[in-house]
Amino acid sequence: MPVPSDPLALALLGVRLKSFGEADAVAALVGLDLDEVEAQLAAAADAEWVLHREGRISGWMLTPAGRVEGERLLAVELDEAGVRAAVADAYRRFLLLNPRLLSVCTDWQLRDVDGEQVPNDHTDEVHDAAAIAHLHGIDLEAQPVCDALAAALGRFGTYGTRLAHALEQVDAGHVDWFTKPTIASYHTVWFELHENLLATLGIDRASERPADPSPAPPN
Repeated sequence: MPVPSDPLALALLGVRLKSFGEADAVAALVGLDLDEVEAQLAAAADAEWVLHREGRISGWMLTPAGRVEGERLLAVELDEAGVRAAVADAYRRFLLLNPRLLSVCTDWQLRDVDGEQVPNDHTDEVHDAAAIAHLHGIDLEAQPVCDALAAALGRFGTYGTRLAHALEQVDAGHVDWFTKPTIASYHTVWFELHENLLATLGIDRASERPADPSPAPPN
């Protein structure tokens, strides 16, 4: 049975995944009640783990200390639940897919015209169909990774469904659902899952190394 997460860990993770956002957006992202998130963020603010910016656009953001504390709580969760190896294996499988996802997103945004890459205006049905077929192939391999993560930790439980929903929208002709950053497009959800895995395993994105595609040698 998947392990539930500590509310404080979820609140800090939600702020990290949003980068900057109000409590209601954090609550929706991590599946907590708004009152719970507001209470956790108030406590985190007292500890100087988060701060709230006011202005034309207001919202919560992590402090450097909050990022460290969030990763500490997630590490404790992994080890207490005994799922570190399962999550690390899913992360390695995710990394094998990541370059392909980034490549097909580029294909969706750009296309070749007379030997030059230009913004894709989605008038070339053959080009778009090839990119969508490629995305379907990636999703077919990504869904078992999402299933493995959801089986380990409950907070990963929505990713498979959210990726599938974005793909359904692309299939229905809604081109924004492939890569648009301001909606829960396939790329947006994929990027969020990537950041969640980095936070969970305490890995810095800048120092991340590509996964080895070869199987591990026998012991």
